[in-house]
Amino acid sequence: MTITAEPATIASVSLAGEARDPEGFAHALGTSFERFGFAVVSDHGIDSALIARADAAARAFFALPDEVKRRYHVPGTGGARGYTPFGIETAKDATHVDLKEFWHVGRELPEGHRFAQYMQPNLWPDESADFRETQLALFAAFEDTGERLLSAIARHLGLAPDWFDDTVADGNSVLRLLHYPPVSPDAPGIRAGAHEDINTITLLLGAEEAGLQLLDRNGEWLAVAPREGELVVNVGDMLQRLTNNVLRSTTHRVMNPPPERRGFSRYSMPFFLHFRPDFLIETLPSCIDAERPNLYPEPITADQYLWQRLREIKLV
Repeated sequence: MTITAEPATIASVSLAGEARDPEGFAHALGTSFERFGFAVVSDHGIDSALIARADAAARAFFALPDEVKRRYHVPGTGGARGYTPFGIETAKDATHVDLKEFWHVGRELPEGHRFAQYMQPNLWPDESADFRETQLALFAAFEDTGERLLSAIARHLGLAPDWFDDTVADGNSVLRLLHYPPVSPDAPGIRAGAHEDINTITLLLGAEEAGLQLLDRNGEWLAVAPREGELVVNVGDMLQRLTNNVLRSTTHRVMNPPPERRGFSRYSMPFFLHFRPDFLIETLPSCIDAERPNLYPEPITADQYLWQRLREIKLV
């Protein structure tokens, strides 16, 4: 594995290589996160047949009539579970709503769980017999892959490989099934306005359809173009805060398609991996020095930070 101190492009790494060379994998991933906040991961271990089933179930739901889908919308909950209709979510400081609709799947907690106050029960559409089973299986697969990536991040930061295990145990993670409908020539705004993710790390399937761009530190928008089946992984604000901006939560957006693709929908499945709700996000001492003073001297719990950000994007 050849690694440069400052990669010219977003790193593309194979998770299969992590077992052979954990330090090299961690360095490649972490260096890309420091420079771009993004990396592309192949051989991620999420079964392609499961991905296909989850994608088909999501497409079938979004094809339902609007009045049917809206039965599963629960206003005032921040879109935490179930359906969020088209035209609600707005990027922070944006003037136009995003051109998308989505469904959220969260963690299934046993009765009496200590985090029950933080996580609402899932909703499931009556119109799909295997929706619940399929999406929960995908949730679990995403979580397994995410924990492997967090182990590499810990290595890159000089922490024990299992450092993040407790921080995300029973975390408030969310699987989002996303549909960007066809775009009319006079549509206001774009499919997803420029934003940063709230959570720890995001794992995204379905970015092969063009449109995803990140804002590089030189002010240029760079296209993120994974090959079919690859994961796009990016740093969220919670991890950026924990690492005192060593790892970057990079602004990104989803642009509208070119004229020849305006009549086509775009589907994707991001998994927002979160810390457990009561985890105190407190700057890592190893990420503070004379040249990088503590930018976040006031610790905040993951749940407090989540709700602060949900208000900013008008989901609550």
